[in-house]
Amino acid sequence: MEFTNDLISAVNEIVTDSKWQKIGPIDEFLGKDNILLYPDITEDEEQTQIDNIVLFCIGPSEFYAIDCACPHEGGPLELGDIEDTGNEGLAIICPWHSYDFNLKDGTSSTGLKTNVYETRTANGDLYIKCGHVISLTNTKDQVKVKKAQENEEEETIQKLEQLQTKDEKEADSPTECLCGIAKDVLNTSDPMKKSELTRAHYANWLKKRLSVGYAQMPDQPKRQEGLQIKDPGRIKRGKGGTLESRIAMIHSLANIEQWAIDLSWDVMGRFSTVKINDKPLPMEFFDDFIKVADDEAKHFAMLNERLEILGSFFGALPVHNGLWQSAEETSYDLLARLAIVHMVHEARGLDVHPKTKQRFGAQKDEDSVALMDVIYRDEITHVACGMKWFTWLCKNMNPSLEPVETFHKLVKKHFKGYLKPPFNTEGRLIAGMTEEWYTPLVKK
Repeated sequence: MEFTNDLISAVNEIVTDSKWQKIGPIDEFLGKDNILLYPDITEDEEQTQIDNIVLFCIGPSEFYAIDCACPHEGGPLELGDIEDTGNEGLAIICPWHSYDFNLKDGTSSTGLKTNVYETRTANGDLYIKCGHVISLTNTKDQVKVKKAQENEEEETIQKLEQLQTKDEKEADSPTECLCGIAKDVLNTSDPMKKSELTRAHYANWLKKRLSVGYAQMPDQPKRQEGLQIKDPGRIKRGKGGTLESRIAMIHSLANIEQWAIDLSWDVMGRFSTVKINDKPLPMEFFDDFIKVADDEAKHFAMLNERLEILGSFFGALPVHNGLWQSAEETSYDLLARLAIVHMVHEARGLDVHPKTKQRFGAQKDEDSVALMDVIYRDEITHVACGMKWFTWLCKNMNPSLEPVETFHKLVKKHFKGYLKPPFNTEGRLIAGMTEEWYTPLVKK
């Protein structure tokens, strides 16, 4: 059998350079939007801060590899869109803040730069040049889960014993676990204090994870004294044509963000003991939702500040508790909670964004327009988070469930009425929600 000079040269280079690693047969990757590659670490190396790599397949057999985390604020580049920038070539656009990164050299028009990795195909296999060992299997997550299981088992037993006998005293004790923090935030009535606590706890979480632990979540979060609560259908949101109307719109959004803070903490605390095939939820689940909680806290603070600039304050108008009604409906089922709260309601927020932004823009309220854009970019990642863990749960159950079909069943069971267009198909698609997820749930 004769081999071409190019093939011989490529194979020789791969063999002689230890940084080249075989990923697998090319046929396994063709047709896939992206493939995640993970640092293949041992338990001793668990603290090593090495980013995941996303591999993009363009066209019939063109591959690009780049670090997953956006160097701006850590946005998930694997969820971004790929755009052709002309002479500059292909670029991946971060879904959080639209930072662009060239897939060939990692440069950005913003001045930032990220790591890219050379790829090569030879003899039907795909290779990548990388300075550390990588794998299609997330061994880092496995190590974290193992350590979390070992560290939390004894702590959880001790905390359960204390909580079962001293539940009232526990509310006044230091919050030594994530669930204790969740309970503390839910029991905080002042919305700005709730926001500040959330942001502080998230910053601390990034420095040092606490154990997940256990705490009994309250039936309902506390609210500030004097807040008027009405049924959702009796709240006037306004259309932005007057200052009073714009204040009403921002006030309504601030109320949603306050509930969203509580819902993010509640999904962590209420379902902390859920086990899939006798294994606890991965720590990555809590990493993701505490980040969502921090985003929602940031949004509330920004909206509250905007209300004050416009001459009002949060609590000046009535609010509704529709989101918590959905939380109560799904309080016993994590799949249902993710489906209704984080995939129906959060996705609906993407749908209304264009009209809301247009109404502020029509009144030349550019500061509110900019605020809407910040919230919108973050909310896309929240829908993606719900999608991620809903799909993960379905696939890891025994027996496994078909995600889209399961979503349809849960929405029909727990959501009142049909999903209503118009849909922000672009925003939903960025979050990973294709039309097959929601169009069958529209009234025909």
